[in-house]
Amino acid sequence: MKILARGTNLQTEELKQKFSSVDIDLICEDENTISVCKDETFLAIFDLNADDAKFNPLAAYNDLITTPVFVAAVKKSLAMMAQTHQQKINFPLFGINALPTFINRSIAEISVFNSAQKNCLEIIFSNLNWNFKLVDDRVGMVTPRVLFMIINEACYTLEEGTATINDIDIAMKLGTNYPFGPFEWADKIGIKPIYETLNALFEDTQDERYKICPLLKTKYLRGEKFF
Repeated sequence: MKILARGTNLQTEELKQKFSSVDIDLICEDENTISVCKDETFLAIFDLNADDAKFNPLAAYNDLITTPVFVAAVKKSLAMMAQTHQQKINFPLFGINALPTFINRSIAEISVFNSAQKNCLEIIFSNLNWNFKLVDDRVGMVTPRVLFMIINEACYTLEEGTATINDIDIAMKLGTNYPFGPFEWADKIGIKPIYETLNALFEDTQDERYKICPLLKTKYLRGEKFF
């Protein structure tokens, strides 16, 4: 069975690792590729950078009816992308948390555009030997929303001089059993998606919890990392 993956090299490489034990033919394309897709060519399509696309991310799938399409839906919800698309969506459309470090996990975080297509989702993930959890179709999904708030709060703590980067990272790993500290994790994910997701969350909710720390904003504007 063939799977099409579109995204950055970092994302497609992580998906390759995820599918390394599954008998599939994974076809990877550059994130800026916009070739039109046809039904019966792929078992599924993973558009891992859709919510960061400069063009309409759903336009390439207009001819599909049966092929399920999984699009990155952290910075933008499926509803937002569908509104921009301004055409009827005939194909099964799902959102996925496709940020770096979140793809190669035992459980995928998935949102659904049309609840009637949940059976299709179960079949695909069974074939891929991949477990999933359904989340609401909202900006930030669940895991990024929680983790990015923690990273933002860690930036406030660092900015205030309460603790060092290393102390904060060690405390979080030992205290919460996280695989990485907030600053280490921020560098692995990338400051850009963290900043842009928090900004989208604040615009969507107007909740002060998502107001971006000046330190994090400066790192984003300068294109810097924490380490």
